[in-house]
Amino acid sequence: MKKIVCFAFITLTAICMFLGCAKKEASAEKVIKIGVFEPLTGANAAGGALEIEGVRLAHSLFPTVTINGEEYKVDLVIADNKSDKVEAANAVQRLIDSDKVHFILGSWGSGFSIAAGEIVRQAEVPAMGLSCTNPLVTAGNDYYFRTCFIDPFQGTVMANYASREAGAKTAAIVREVSNDYSVGLAKFFVDRFTELGGSIVAEVDYNTGDQDFSAQLTTIKDMNPDVIFAPGNYTESALIAKQARELGITVPFLGGDTWETPELITVGRENVEGVVFSSFFDETAATDGIAKLFVDEYHKMYGADKEIAAVSALGFDGYRVALDAIARANSTDTKVIRDAVAATKDFDGATGKITFDANGDATKDAYIKTVENGKFKFLTIVEP
Repeated sequence: MKKIVCFAFITLTAICMFLGCAKKEASAEKVIKIGVFEPLTGANAAGGALEIEGVRLAHSLFPTVTINGEEYKVDLVIADNKSDKVEAANAVQRLIDSDKVHFILGSWGSGFSIAAGEIVRQAEVPAMGLSCTNPLVTAGNDYYFRTCFIDPFQGTVMANYASREAGAKTAAIVREVSNDYSVGLAKFFVDRFTELGGSIVAEVDYNTGDQDFSAQLTTIKDMNPDVIFAPGNYTESALIAKQARELGITVPFLGGDTWETPELITVGRENVEGVVFSSFFDETAATDGIAKLFVDEYHKMYGADKEIAAVSALGFDGYRVALDAIARANSTDTKVIRDAVAATKDFDGATGKITFDANGDATKDAYIKTVENGKFKFLTIVEP
């Protein structure tokens, strides 16, 4: 009898445990993970922080996605790539191997995105660049996409501006040679500017983190160009403009999208007044639809007086494109999600309509901006 009672007790306990586990499993929250790798420390930290602002805003507004009729909570997993290519690759590897993310966003800085490219391709996890404009980010990689335009377009736009708007016949190039973005953008500017009949009278280089540019600027001053094209990180670019003005160089400075960071103005101050650069977004043009929603909600979250950086808008769009693809895929399978991203067409983003071409690149307008009275000011829009 004791054996029978003992056996019955054990059986009943097992049944209760099974039912309890089954109930717990049935009630478990459905979760899908989106990884974000950005420079949160190091030389590019300000840019990474701005992109994450847009991602976090989108996540706060759209925290769930429906898959097969069930609501899934979206978890953001954020990793610091420390403004370093090796760390960028390591961060993405951890997001895939340890965090088991279904989608990846990032990174500010084309070099960091390029470093992560082969990892996402081999793991077959889709990635969405936000402001990384170098063509090599997506070239030959079916798993990397981006919400921004690319450097051939951006370089052409700025060369057209130099030739047609500024009336420049000669130009000097200042390259950040340790930065893939800067090197690529400079090349495309040179190609277009010379095609328009202009001459490149000087090409000088520096490395990320340099502080003294007197030798490079002395070379440029001796050549007396009509404009200086200096795409690079915002901090070094601001210092270059400052030191150029101190040497008596007064010609216009032109740059790329990385310049639209508050640090350009706080470091450069009056020396960056009048610089001209290409960008992805301007809040004064956001008068309706999702663009207005983004602007309104951004100011609610981050402050009414805070100026919106274009890369924040790209972060907002990148998250929403990912969520839209997951919903259309109706699956957590990363390969199926990847195919849904590739099929994205005329997606209504804060930065405009988004359609991906065969390379995974978005076809987008370029916004031309300047610095006036210590603030970024919109000049015009250039279509692709």
